[in-house]
Amino acid sequence: MTYEKIPLGILDMSPVLEGASVEAALERSVQLAIMAENAGYHRFWLSEHHDMAQLACTAPEILLSHIGARTSSIRLGAGAVLLPHYRPMKVAETFRMLGALYPGRIDLGIGRAPGGSAHAAIALSGNYLSHVAQMPELVRDLRSLLQDEYKVEDTLVQARPQPAYPLECWMLGTNRKSAVLAAQNGTGYVFGYFMSGSDGEAAVEHYRENFQPSALHTEPRVILAVKVIAGQTDQEAERLYERWKTSPAGIASIGEEIPAPIVGGQQSIWQQFQELSLRYRADELLLICPLNRYQERINVYESIASWTPQPN
Repeated sequence: MTYEKIPLGILDMSPVLEGASVEAALERSVQLAIMAENAGYHRFWLSEHHDMAQLACTAPEILLSHIGARTSSIRLGAGAVLLPHYRPMKVAETFRMLGALYPGRIDLGIGRAPGGSAHAAIALSGNYLSHVAQMPELVRDLRSLLQDEYKVEDTLVQARPQPAYPLECWMLGTNRKSAVLAAQNGTGYVFGYFMSGSDGEAAVEHYRENFQPSALHTEPRVILAVKVIAGQTDQEAERLYERWKTSPAGIASIGEEIPAPIVGGQQSIWQQFQELSLRYRADELLLICPLNRYQERINVYESIASWTPQPN
């Protein structure tokens, strides 16, 4: 049996590790993006978090602009802009600006999570719960802006600049609600397998069966976001995994109803990727390495990308 290399991306949360400063942590994200491009990864996305000392990126659009100037071809995106905190017009303008700076390379991922504590959410945007309730309307408005169909008092309002290459728009989520919004609005769908114990296969199936084509995507597209720990061999990967389980992050995950990381050597990891992508009918995988040492994270991503599938 031959294992196909499906397209891979990296989702980076800009973690502050090993006593690093936030400046050093952000530069590590830049270096990871450069490595990802050189290793052949298709996408590099940044997450958005607020008032979390262990995560440095509060404004992915700013860091993406910096990374865009340090890379040349890899697709760059947010995973995700937390839409309830913002007005759709500003989000569309910001990412179209990035699209004009880095033509054909920008992805706009949107989500509905607060990205931090309740108090941080209040400080950022006021009554977060009321904004979440407006999520269907916010997504519709954003879609209209990206399709140049948005009107205020019957007057067309356009999000400028208008880049030569349209953005790719993706809805991120961990349950059926996000799948419904993605299908209704014709966006791509990213299922957060790494952080959800809910029935992801059913959510993805609903998205595919109910997808309504749009100017954003003419057909359904699915990315599965997974946590991975890989090594050159199964033994090396297991050693890294066992150590991670005793770290604060690993201990915190014990008992939660979320899948364990995918663990394995090069061939084993690709076999598991193929099985998971077939099960979820995923077009791509978005990888998150949870290890708490910068170089080990680099090694994991390089190990995964460097393997050439061979027949068994």
